[in-house]
Amino acid sequence: MFGRLLIANRGEIACRVIRTARRLGVSTVAVFSDADARALHVEMADEAVRLGPPPPGESYLRGEAIIAAAKATGAEAIHPGYGFLSENPDFVEAVEAAGLVFVGPSAEAIRAMGLKDAAKAVMEKAGVPVVPGYHGRDQADERLAEEAARIGWPVLIKAVAGGGGKGMRRVDAEAEFADALDAARSEARGAFGNDSVLIEKFVATPRHIEVQVFGDGRRAVHLFERDCSLQRRHQKVIEEAPAPGMTPEMREAMGAAAVRAAEAIGYSGAGTVEFIVDASEGLRADRFWFMEMNTRLQVEHPVTEAVTGVDLVEWQLRVASGEALPARQEDLGIDGHAVEARLYAEDAAAGFLPATGRLARLRFPDEARVDSGVREGDAITPYYDPMIAKVVCHGATREIALRRLGRALARTEVAGTKTNLGFLAALVAHEGFRRGEVDTGLIARDLEALTARRAVPRRLVALAALGAAGLHEPGGPMRGFALWTPLRHLVVLEHEGDLLELYVTVLDRDRCRVEGGGEAIEVERAGEGWIVDGDRLRARVERGEGVVRVHADRSVSFGVPDPLDVGQATGAAVGIVEAPMPGLVRRMFASAGDTVAAGDRLAILEAMKMEHVLKAPRDGVVAEVLAPEGAQVEAGAALIRLEDEAG
Repeated sequence: MFGRLLIANRGEIACRVIRTARRLGVSTVAVFSDADARALHVEMADEAVRLGPPPPGESYLRGEAIIAAAKATGAEAIHPGYGFLSENPDFVEAVEAAGLVFVGPSAEAIRAMGLKDAAKAVMEKAGVPVVPGYHGRDQADERLAEEAARIGWPVLIKAVAGGGGKGMRRVDAEAEFADALDAARSEARGAFGNDSVLIEKFVATPRHIEVQVFGDGRRAVHLFERDCSLQRRHQKVIEEAPAPGMTPEMREAMGAAAVRAAEAIGYSGAGTVEFIVDASEGLRADRFWFMEMNTRLQVEHPVTEAVTGVDLVEWQLRVASGEALPARQEDLGIDGHAVEARLYAEDAAAGFLPATGRLARLRFPDEARVDSGVREGDAITPYYDPMIAKVVCHGATREIALRRLGRALARTEVAGTKTNLGFLAALVAHEGFRRGEVDTGLIARDLEALTARRAVPRRLVALAALGAAGLHEPGGPMRGFALWTPLRHLVVLEHEGDLLELYVTVLDRDRCRVEGGGEAIEVERAGEGWIVDGDRLRARVERGEGVVRVHADRSVSFGVPDPLDVGQATGAAVGIVEAPMPGLVRRMFASAGDTVAAGDRLAILEAMKMEHVLKAPRDGVVAEVLAPEGAQVEAGAALIRLEDEAG
């Protein structure tokens, strides 16, 4: 085993690798951009080296700087994590040429699986079933359209490079194909520098089931399957192991196919073979097809670790240091069930738009495994993926694991940025999901219900009112005690655009009454909790600058505007299209004088590794384009101004 390891990554995966390395007695070197100078992974490592400014191209994607950092600090090996340079064969070769060990597969194996079309050809030769489609080199528009018609609608257009749903479009009819092809190519070109695509048959009732494999370059084993069917915008949201409804026959067939795939390319290290499954008639051994192989550790690897008891990062380090596979296939088994939810800084109700902000509050319950790279007080910036944490729960059965996950999400406290916490809680409680009726279309079908605004319980509003009045701390009411009459406070709360006017009356040392909307609620302090209308409630109230937060069975934030200012108008000017977050204006489709209709595509903003289409909010004429293509803009920046159509 080598003595010093450099982690060429950031965030939760860097922290994850450091924890295992520390347990094995391996010292660690972190790398960081200026945006991450005080990040958790930097603090955890034994040593840290600056790479450059925040943009990945100037920091985490600078392979030569990473190798130089490893040499300068005496690191013998480099762990790439996932993303960034983890699947870059040129980087692997450069690492090895520098006399260092790359913790992962060979450059040849990465290249074999790096392009989806070439990978499918390798898999066909190895006897692994592949989805019907076109993977040819002829990329002419006419040829692609002909192949799509031959395969039969609907089809998927997919970028041959990369993953994560970028450069992917579903096409249901011939008339939609040209526009979808143009959009897929544009996104693929921007994300991967390669606009080549392939065409695949779209599976009507699809499930995404993947198999964890591990090889030592000579032989491979599988560590069973994970179900990753719950996705939004082709990004995984909840993953679990084993897959609901899996049969022994199908598990054996999928596992054997995945091992053949790994051994066909002499695979070394942790990898994932992803399959698309037709679940229209349940899980059948003749209804799964190879999609792609991820030649790295996956984000969702903790659920496999939970059910197998294997530390995959430890295996990576041991095999990279020259050891053979730590176990045989017959040594591996499944213990119980595990579920992982990805907590993101994003606005689920606004199309899962990534969010930024400083984490004013971040607390997780002890009973869940939480992999995170941020702490309370850290900022979610526009430069990197906005994932805050992975929350993982294990149980003897799927039902127990889901109950534990639901409880863990309910007890998670996060404030300072919009998150998908409420969406995750709704998804875990979804009746179809609880029954195991999962497929990749579940979220899209029930999106409105899953992202609907949740009414704030009146008891939480009452506690927020105490916080706004400064009466939430022990002894609070005594500070304003009036001798002859009860002290009465007027407070105004803002929640998701709604203003609530409330009156808080101090009744005695520990009791208050909150009135508003024709209702009155009595609140009494009881030790570390509260009694609200006679019901005991475990909750905590925090007051910050212009905000009050209540943490109970869910966390809710309220703005606290000045009551004298609540009548003032707020919001963006009518007819102004603004940047919803900091980003790069990748494309501008509008010009001054253009007539547009509500919903027309006006611009594409690139932020947080995704392209976001900005559309016209109403009919009108473009009066002015305020930001050119290539401009880097801040959140709220005016991009386009519309005027009413004449006449």
